[in-house]
Amino acid sequence: MRQTLKEGDCNLKGYKKYYVNKILWYLLTFFVAIVLNFTLPRLMPGNPVSAIATQTAQGMTDATAIRKVYTEYAEKFGVNEPIHKQFFMWAGNMLKGDMGVSFSQYPRRVSDIISNSIWWTIALQFPAIIVGWFLGNLLGAIAAYIRKGFDKMILPFFLFLSNIPAFGMAVILLTVFAVKFHLAPTSGGYGFDMLPNFSLPFILSVLDHYKLPFLSIVLVTIGGQAIGMRSMSIYELNADYVKYSRFLGIKDSKIVGYVFRNAMLPQITGLAMSLGTMVGGALVAEIIFSYPGIGTTLLSAITGRDYPLISACTLIITIMVLLANLFMELLYGFIDPRIKAAQSD
Repeated sequence: MRQTLKEGDCNLKGYKKYYVNKILWYLLTFFVAIVLNFTLPRLMPGNPVSAIATQTAQGMTDATAIRKVYTEYAEKFGVNEPIHKQFFMWAGNMLKGDMGVSFSQYPRRVSDIISNSIWWTIALQFPAIIVGWFLGNLLGAIAAYIRKGFDKMILPFFLFLSNIPAFGMAVILLTVFAVKFHLAPTSGGYGFDMLPNFSLPFILSVLDHYKLPFLSIVLVTIGGQAIGMRSMSIYELNADYVKYSRFLGIKDSKIVGYVFRNAMLPQITGLAMSLGTMVGGALVAEIIFSYPGIGTTLLSAITGRDYPLISACTLIITIMVLLANLFMELLYGFIDPRIKAAQSD
């Protein structure tokens, strides 16, 4: 009884040490990321406040009035303050949920722009990543288990797909299916003559524009996941425990279940990373299809030197990546007994 209690206390301390260390490191990483997200966009050449002030002062001839307009905008956006003061102002506003006002789309607020575009990205990339991950792992497991002709035919195709970047696949699909055969629209998230609503014509238009961006992400995801799953499955199928289990006469179907479960651990990590980076991943495909997601928003922010909008987009991507990594690190503490043993030593 005492031995059991001691083991339980040891395990609890091991888990506590593991989780505290991970959380502290991720908090430190998050702080560094916040500083970089704020600083790097402001190192870009040019002054976006001057462009806004010039548009407002268009037609004015009085130099003093023009200067006053610029000063008012500089004070409004806080760019007349030293960089460290701007950072603390920005961080304080972020804690309150205030992302500021967009430079390039003034006077729209950054939070409104992000909230409009992020759901398009999630609706596109979340289903595409899940479907691509499931199909890729299924085909990779079948290729590893059956081998022979199936593996020889499918594997080269997987290798080909896994080496095509997202933007390359998007360009191929756009050129073939949209430009040449006119089977799908070339750009946008819905018809340009429509306003967002819940009517059937609008939903059908959204689905029509959805096909090619969705397919481009799925095809690239299938290739990478299939190769990874096939390699891990072959490694597990040749492991000693599989040979010993077969020697004992255990049914092959039961052995295969354990084999694929072990092979799935790295693939689950890959899925979490893909979901974590889906706000930042395959954004080039969104840009190519002019899909109204974070990718298109980030591109317009960069071209317009829109510091608040760039910082907000990159911060969201950073948070998603860090949360996905942290979640998997914490989950692995439960899944993998080797972590518990290492922390108990």
